[in-house]
Amino acid sequence: MSNGTNQKSFLVAILLSLFAGGLGVDRMYLGYVGLGIAKLLTLGGLGIWAIIDLILIATKKLGPADGSDYAS
Repeated sequence: MSNGTNQKSFLVAILLSLFAGGLGVDRMYLGYVGLGIAKLLTLGGLGIWAIIDLILIATKKLGPADGSDYAS
């Protein structure tokens, strides 16, 4: 777990995924910058990747890239 200086909020991640997931903002927020750019260039995999990421974040299967838990 992280020391708390860079913890990511679950609520922010889910809202970013819901409203800007097709632009890769959710992946970039979680620290997956390269995948976020790829998601941006493909418009969220034509929507499919965006939906999958929304489900993964909602079920907490996709978390911050540094391996930490979401902030409480």
